[in-house]
Amino acid sequence: MSKIANAFENGKAFIAFITCGDPDLDTTAAAVIEAAQNGADLIELGIPFSDPTAEGPVIQGANLRALSGGVTTDRIFAFVKEIRKLVKIPMVFMTYANVVFSYGAEDFISTCKDIEIDGLILPDLPFEEKDEFLPICRKYDIDLISLIAPTSENRIAMIAKEAEGFIYIVSSLGVTGARSEIKTDLESIVKTVRQNTNIPCAIGFGISTPEQAGKISEISDGVIVGSAIVKLIEKYGKNSPEHIGKYVREMKNALSRNI
Repeated sequence: MSKIANAFENGKAFIAFITCGDPDLDTTAAAVIEAAQNGADLIELGIPFSDPTAEGPVIQGANLRALSGGVTTDRIFAFVKEIRKLVKIPMVFMTYANVVFSYGAEDFISTCKDIEIDGLILPDLPFEEKDEFLPICRKYDIDLISLIAPTSENRIAMIAKEAEGFIYIVSSLGVTGARSEIKTDLESIVKTVRQNTNIPCAIGFGISTPEQAGKISEISDGVIVGSAIVKLIEKYGKNSPEHIGKYVREMKNALSRNI
């Protein structure tokens, strides 16, 4: 049984994305704890990569700050092992296939199991190539989380049928980042997903305000927010965790109105 399902048991899930090591791992730890204590149901931990193709300028900047600060995959593994003593909600890694390849897929995924990471999101891994990682993920009970984009069209049903953990629905074309409005026909995407799986779906890319979160949660099982949280870290640095806690609380409250 996937532990990720726990994130969706208390109504609409709020999923927070935080880049590990931006500006340092102590700040990341404090930010994760604040997010969890203030209502986040699942945390996505970004492992920095030098060429994060799915990311907009905000998260690209976080990747560069973390890498220039000397963060490594091994240091992130050690950090997660420690933070797991305090944070019990589901946590997943979001990174790029090259990070897993270069580390060694078996070593990377078996370590995820050891440090109690529940899932893996690889935005640059095409659905057709997921078998490069899926057997290893299944061996170690790590959910390989599928993404569905507006361009998925006739592949939505196929992706949904084979999905694990939760489905990450990308709200808009392009890279991550806050948007003033989201114009994608998300309702039809969610409808197709619901016809093909009982696995929960969460919508991300471009959501930054409580109003947007409330509206999106009317049609989805959860909302994913990254850039807005990373912006708080960019603005407040080591003092950002308390601001993140307040922001998460506001966003979670917006979702709870749609339970």
